[in-house]
Amino acid sequence: MAFAAETLPTSFYERRAPDVAPDLLGKLLVRSGGTARTGRIVEVEAYSGDGDPAAHSRSGPTARNAAMFGPPGTLYVYRIYGLHWCANAVCALPGTGDAVLLRAVEPLCGHDVMAASRGNDGRRIQCVDLCSGPAKLTQAFGIDAAHNGSDITASSDLSIRDDGWVPSHITATQRIGISRGTERPWRWYVTGNPHVSGGRR
Repeated sequence: MAFAAETLPTSFYERRAPDVAPDLLGKLLVRSGGTARTGRIVEVEAYSGDGDPAAHSRSGPTARNAAMFGPPGTLYVYRIYGLHWCANAVCALPGTGDAVLLRAVEPLCGHDVMAASRGNDGRRIQCVDLCSGPAKLTQAFGIDAAHNGSDITASSDLSIRDDGWVPSHITATQRIGISRGTERPWRWYVTGNPHVSGGRR
């Protein structure tokens, strides 16, 4: 399945994460290397610099979070629980420490390779569960430490593109899976989409 879509330019990301995040809903996450994989972004969370107690960047740059302070339109990829990877689109001016966590996508093509990347032959994982969470998403798209700091606005095997589709309804909620900064309504998802991760209400 082919999609006529333009890669989002660097200028798209040159804003604070809470402004970029809801605009990412409906965009396409595309892995073009090897067997193509495409999914529509249906859930995101914003993390915004040193004023955000839940942001990895809150205490300044470290070896782990250095990519989060990089140029807008690059990826910040980190490991959680020593097991899983999470992917974030870096936003704002370099040195700010803003990023948008890609929490869930709706698979559009490459379902079999996504299932295989999840360590499954595709018969035990339903499509709705392939990418319904940040760790599932990175597993399905084969995103790992090698993508940390990569440019998603350039001609690479991983990019975010716009095919013109816009969700008719978006829901904003508090962020989930964190213990600090929980009062901020910086999680957005496509209302009613079954591929969204837990905590839909």
